[in-house]
Amino acid sequence: MITQEQLKQAIERQEALKRYLDIDSKKIEVEEEELRTHVPDFWEHPTQAQAQMKKIKDLQAWIDGYNEIETGVEELKLAWDFHKEGLVEEEEIDSMYEDIMAKIEALELRNMLRREEDKMGVVLKINSGAGGTESQDWASMLMRMYLRYCEKHGYKTSIANLLEGDEAGIKSCTINVEGDMAYGYLKSENGVHRLVRVSPYNAQGKRMTSFASVFVTPLVDDTIEVKVDPALLSWDTFRSGGAGGQNVNKVESGVRLRYQFTDPYTGEQEEILIENTETRDQPKNKENAMRQLRSILYDKELQHRLQEQAKVEAGKLKIEWGSQIRSYVFDDRRVKDHRTGFQTSDVNGVMDGDIDGFIKAYLMEFAADDDK
Repeated sequence: MITQEQLKQAIERQEALKRYLDIDSKKIEVEEEELRTHVPDFWEHPTQAQAQMKKIKDLQAWIDGYNEIETGVEELKLAWDFHKEGLVEEEEIDSMYEDIMAKIEALELRNMLRREEDKMGVVLKINSGAGGTESQDWASMLMRMYLRYCEKHGYKTSIANLLEGDEAGIKSCTINVEGDMAYGYLKSENGVHRLVRVSPYNAQGKRMTSFASVFVTPLVDDTIEVKVDPALLSWDTFRSGGAGGQNVNKVESGVRLRYQFTDPYTGEQEEILIENTETRDQPKNKENAMRQLRSILYDKELQHRLQEQAKVEAGKLKIEWGSQIRSYVFDDRRVKDHRTGFQTSDVNGVMDGDIDGFIKAYLMEFAADDDK
């Protein structure tokens, strides 16, 4: 059973949360922001109205999260007192303690995500490295890992583009992830991921090393203003490949967007290329491609504004030995993050989307630097 010291720590952490989250001020702010929605012409400006409603929802989420913890701590204190009278079992108190501490840690971690883009969704792109079928299979395993992670956390996902491998796996894929603080958590996954295993594609049963890169950028919505010059845009259409029936192959529903971008800070020019085969509706695919373009342009401006271009370029290392952020060694049953030193032997759990430990370790070590 938990000790009295553990109960005291839970109470202290709950009280500390109330102070540094400034819950009382947030309650007043919610009331003030809700008053703004009562003006007669509020919904005549949909974009501003949606931004206002989202602001209220974000504030309320902090209040609700804290209230749940406060209630849980009060119930834990009561259960402790009832245990002295023989009315509550030790196992029930221990279970309540574990539950409330998990919620406290989750809210403390969430509080570390304070940057504007942290609350946004994510454009997550996976590219297989050199190595043919083995690397392409590894890329598909990573895709499944992130889809399972998002499913467990209630995030909405959609496959914006998928290029299948020659024999198995994928060469690349782009996943749009929408949900609260999705970018704040998944930004830790940006980098090269290394797999070591006995390959099922190697006739000699040799141990092989494969690489895949993961690039993470914020997914902007209609409340974020990003300037796109129509004169620099061009479109192609093509027939989508892969599964989906005859319609996919007969109709040119896939779209390819090209944008001739000139960096306003450096003068460097590049062509941004985006392909979208998300639906069988070409106009919808064009809309999705434009959203991805706006996300990319937003991210570029963000890097300049935060003076982190050097960090971004350092993250775009060649997909090869020595540049990985994390290693997945299947035979040794070990997954290790080289930036934080965090590791686990639960390889199956990780590949099934249980990567919260890695994300938490990254944020604990680097979130303070991100806020500077």
